This record gives sequence, C-alpha cells and structure tokens, in this order.
Amino acid sequence: MPRFSIIVPSHGVAGRLGRALDSVLAQSFGDFELVPVCEAPGSPASDVAARYAERDSRVAPVHAPPSAGLAGARNTGVRAATGAYLLFLDGDDVLVPGALAALDARLARTGPVDVLHCEHERVPWWEGEPGNPAAPLLAGAPDGAFPPDRAPHLTGVGLPAWSAAWRRAFVAELGLAFPAGHFTDIGWGGLAMLGAERVAVLRSVVVRHLVRRQGSRLNLPGEHQAELLDQVELVLERAAGQGLSAERSGPLFEQLFAAVLSTAARPRRLPSGRRAFFRRASVLYRRHRPTGYRPPRGSLGVQHRLLASGSYGAFAALRGARRAAGRAGAAVPRPRGLRTRLLYRAHLRRPLDPNLAVYCAYWGRGYVCNPAAIHAKARELAPHIRSVFLVEAGREHTVPDGVEYAVLGSHRAWEVLARATYLVNNANFAEGVVKRPGSIHLQTQHGTPLKTMGVDQSTYPVVAAATGSFTKLLGRVDRWDHNLSANPHSTRVWERVFPGSYEHLEYGYPRNDAYCTVTADDVARIRAGLGVPEGARAVLYAPTHRDHRTGFEAGLDLEAFCAAAGEDVVVLLRAHYFYDRGGRGSTGRVIDVTAHPSSEEVCLAADALVTDYSSIMFDYANLDRPIVVYADDWDVYRETRGVCFDLMAGPPGPVTRTPDELARVFRDGSYADAESAALRAAFRERFCPFDDGRAAERVVRRVLLGEPPEALPPVIPLAERVPAPAAAATPVRS
Repeated sequence: MPRFSIIVPSHGVAGRLGRALDSVLAQSFGDFELVPVCEAPGSPASDVAARYAERDSRVAPVHAPPSAGLAGARNTGVRAATGAYLLFLDGDDVLVPGALAALDARLARTGPVDVLHCEHERVPWWEGEPGNPAAPLLAGAPDGAFPPDRAPHLTGVGLPAWSAAWRRAFVAELGLAFPAGHFTDIGWGGLAMLGAERVAVLRSVVVRHLVRRQGSRLNLPGEHQAELLDQVELVLERAAGQGLSAERSGPLFEQLFAAVLSTAARPRRLPSGRRAFFRRASVLYRRHRPTGYRPPRGSLGVQHRLLASGSYGAFAALRGARRAAGRAGAAVPRPRGLRTRLLYRAHLRRPLDPNLAVYCAYWGRGYVCNPAAIHAKARELAPHIRSVFLVEAGREHTVPDGVEYAVLGSHRAWEVLARATYLVNNANFAEGVVKRPGSIHLQTQHGTPLKTMGVDQSTYPVVAAATGSFTKLLGRVDRWDHNLSANPHSTRVWERVFPGSYEHLEYGYPRNDAYCTVTADDVARIRAGLGVPEGARAVLYAPTHRDHRTGFEAGLDLEAFCAAAGEDVVVLLRAHYFYDRGGRGSTGRVIDVTAHPSSEEVCLAADALVTDYSSIMFDYANLDRPIVVYADDWDVYRETRGVCFDLMAGPPGPVTRTPDELARVFRDGSYADAESAALRAAFRERFCPFDDGRAAERVVRRVLLGEPPEALPPVIPLAERVPAPAAAATPVRS
C-alpha cells in the first residue's frame, strides 16, 4: 500500500495538467500513487495523463464525466485510491519540492492522524507577493497530535481540501464523500473535522496554488452561489446532531457565516435571487446560532446582526455604502516625514501611560466643544490624569493658561498619541493613529444629526465626494470604544451610520452643561463682552454649511432683517465653523461672532435663535428660549445633502420661508407665543432628555475613572431643570 494517493482532477486544465503531474513525479519521496481524474478517453486531459502513465507505473488515470463536477471527480479518485493517506491537488496547482517528504516526516512524528492540515502558498497570476493564508490559522494549534476540542478554530471549513492529508481508512469509516455542487470543500472539510478524533498540523507549505487571472470560479456570478447555503446547512445540521460543544460550535458557526456574508455583501455574485439568498441565510442563522454566541466587533458584527434580524433593506444599504467607499479617494493625514514615522513607531513600542489623556476637537481648531468640557471636568474629578490638548499650528492662543497642549503633526503630538491610555475627540483622530490594546477611545460627536452622516452620505454624490473613503471611515470607527449621545434619536442614527462595536453613552453633551449652570451675571458678562447693547433683543443667526456651495453666503440680508424686525433687534451672526477664518467684521446692528471660540457663550448671549438646518438648534433648545426655522431652500437641501428626519413635521418653533415672514414673526411677537412654546416643548422632549448639567461628570466618572453605570449621577428630569436665564423676559403674545 503506497503512503500517499494524490488525486488530481483535470477537467478544463489540460494545458496546465503536465506541470501539476511533473511536480508530483519530481518529489524526492517516491512512495505514492498519482491518480489523474480525466474525462472520457480521448479527451485532451486524458491523452496527457495516458502519456504519463506510459512512462511511470505510479500514474493510474481514472475517468469521471464533466457533469459530475469537481465533487464527482474527487470522489471517483477516492474510490480508486489505495494509499494510506489521500492528497488532493487541483490540475493547475503544484506540489512544492520536498512536500511529500515533509508530510511523511510529520506523520512519522505524530503517528496516525485522521487529518493533517498543512500550509499552502497563493501565488498571483501576474505580479504581487505570494501569500500564506493558512499560516495564521495553524499557528495557534498544538504541536503534536490532538483532538479537535483542543483547537476549536480548526473547523475544516476555512481551508481547501488540498491543504491537508486525509487518512483513507478514516474517510471510509466515516462514509465521507465530497457533497455535490459548488463549494464542496466547505462540506467535505466541515464534515471531516466533525468526525475526526486525532488531528495534527504541518507548519510548512505543501501546495503552491496558482491564482487564476479571472479569479476563483466560485466568485463568478451565477445561480451556483446559492449552493453555498446547501453546504453550510449540511455542516450545521451534522453539528447539531452531534451536540457539538460551545467551544467548537461558535468558531464553526462564525467561519461558515463569514463565507455567507462575503457572498451576500457582493451583489455581483448574485445577479438574481439576492433577497431569497439573504432570507434563507437568515433562517439558517437563527436556527443554528449557538447559545450565548456574540457576533464579532466592527462592521462584520453589524452584518451579523442584520442577518439575524432578516433586515435585507438595511444590509443592502450598508453594502452599497461599502461599495461606494471603494470609489472614494480622499486620504486622512498620517505621520509625515521619515523621522516622524520612525519616532511614532518607537513610541508605540513603549508601554501605555495609564494616567495620560489626549484631547482634540474639530481636527485641532482649538480648546472647544465636548472635549474641552470633559477636559475641564477631568481636571476637577481626576487630577491624577495628565491631559494634553491637541491644536493645529496657529490655534495655540485658544488654549487657556495652565492647559498643556501640543501642536498637531509635531513629534510631541505623535508621542502623546502613541502613549495615551485615553483619547477623546469630537471628530476623528488621523488615520495613522494606531488603536493600541488597552487604550480607550471616546468619540464625543459635535451635534445632533439632522443632515445625513457617515455611510448614509454615500448616496449623495456631492457629499460623498467630499467625505472620502467610507472604508477608511469605518476603520476609524472601529477604534471607538465609547460614543457619546445627546438623545435616543442620535443613538439610533449613530448606530446606523457609524456601524461598529462601541458602547453608546447616553449621557448628554458635556458642552451643554453650561446651559444649566450659568447664572444671570454670567449671561450679562458674556453679552457685554460680545458688544450686545443693554436692553437689546439679541437674535443669534446660525446658518449651516451647504455642500453644493463654495464659500459662505449669509442667505439673508441681516441689516434689512433688523430694520424690519424691530428697533431693539441686533443680530449675532455665527457662520458654520468651516468659515470661521474669513473675518467678515461687524457692521451696524450685525455683530459677527463666527470666530468666537465658544458657541455655548454665543447661545447664552442670545434671546432667540434663527437657523436653517444647523445642529445648533438642538443645543439651544436646552435653554428653552425661542427658536425660528428659516427654511428658504429646504427642498434643495434635502435633495443635495439628505436628512434623517423631517424637520418641517416637528420644528422647534415657527417655520418661515421668506425674509418677510421671518421679520414678521419677530415684529408681532409670534416667535415667542404659546404655539411656539408648545412646538419647542415637544422638540425638547425629543432631543433634550439627557442634558441636565452633569454630562461631563458622567463621562469622566465612567470613562476616565471606570465607575460602573449604576454609580453615575442620575439624569434630572426635563421638567425639574432650570435653564440659564435669558438677559430679559421675552415678550409673549397670547
């Protein structure tokens, strides 16, 4: 009986079959039989095999019709084999020199095993570096022979059949055969490992797999893709019948559905029947999900949850967003310069500093927003933690005295980014920032979403083009450990547009704490500092950014508005932060506060807010002061940017669409009447449930001090809060 039987299906590879057979016959270890499986005699591959058989008695061709497919050809070869161990080799692959000798030596050390897994090399058809995809999987396996329970990640479904040696007697005793149809390796490998008792690994390459130019036939579009689910169901049913342990059922389940999701996420593979494929996969998922199974982290975990719930529409939307990500091209900054990169890499090898926190806001615009509020509270509640605020060059003046800072891009900035245990940002750190094990990333966000965000932007061309790579965006999301939310609406949106495995912290926005803690004297001081005349009605006008425009446009003649709205009206103009460097200057009754570092102080100074679709309305609502929506281009904005809810159906106050309408609600006082107050109350109920003045404290205690959620200060009910007082009572029109 020969040591090895090498079975080589050859359908469709007659031109390359000789190279495969040569690689076997050239082996230094000669105790084998070579079984080419060809079509009927007289076919091109059969003629090639016949010539080899004439020259070497170890070559014993057999025949199988093409209709039997790969599974039928292999099964025919198995029936004809007489060796102690079976090896499979595709007709266009090769055995590496010394492969059989290495297998024999390994088996001599381990003794008889049912399955001997080995490594293989994937060689690109044209150019590129070869890969060894089996190596990471085999690296964690025990050294000697072992039962499958000791290496539950070796499920048999993640490796091709030709990446192992199979004991022929074991195959016969188990009645194992390649299941008919495509993806037969999944069925064969999964069933074999479910029945195996002794397994071993060989950590060296045995087969060199030559990747086809057109890629794997299994990746081509067609109805055969549905057969993947046949193989998955076959293995899962067998595993269920055996009562597989949780240690083994979890990895088996995860690897099988990794293949399923890979197909479901590539619509090109399924020209038709995508919904049916997803529906059947969802049924299998729910039926066979192991007790206590937890989906993986990141985007893949989101796909698991959508499959479990049968949410095909949401899955298709995510799939479309990821596809759009591949077409986007904007890059995120990385460490620049060789010396900087080398220094950063060196600092990454140093241990994390358990008492170092790094903060950044708006890509370094200054000491502002939620990160600044958390930083200030951390200095009070966690003084042992050293805090460093990152700002871009030229914004150092925004950092208060006594606050340690570093300039973005500097060696010092990259050093603290490498060493910090806590990283806090309201946008995202640069793509080059590495998420180290043990570090904690807190994403604070910087507003409640009305416009589309994250992957939702992929369907809006103007926005998507400016956003850059959605794949890179999701990679940055995967660094988040916590994501701050100001209301349940935000939580739902963040979960959809930034799919990840982070923890939602529904604590409110720390920057909004001031709206419940500032006094009347503070408000008077802020107004005086901004130049608001005593006794004036200060109207904050804060329009949002328009993605379809370049540069800032006020969208309103503000001097004319002041003249029409009332003699006591002044306007505080605050453009979107994209335009805070233009310096429009203050004229007449219009005070430009765009460059003022604190949007919270600007809101506290205002007696009323006029905005279009800016997220500032959600923050300002915490003050319970009048809000007017100026929606002169709502339809255009909704079509070009997209929105996640209909503001017109639930506004925080009166909706105006022309300059005359806007001036009139201020002139007659209806901007602050009972109807306006009712709209604002409903809006506050929906969007201001957590902002009670203690958000920063909850964040510091939970994230920096590690206190459990039940130990945090409870949220003060909305009806019991006392917002910061306005400068003067607003007229109420009955």
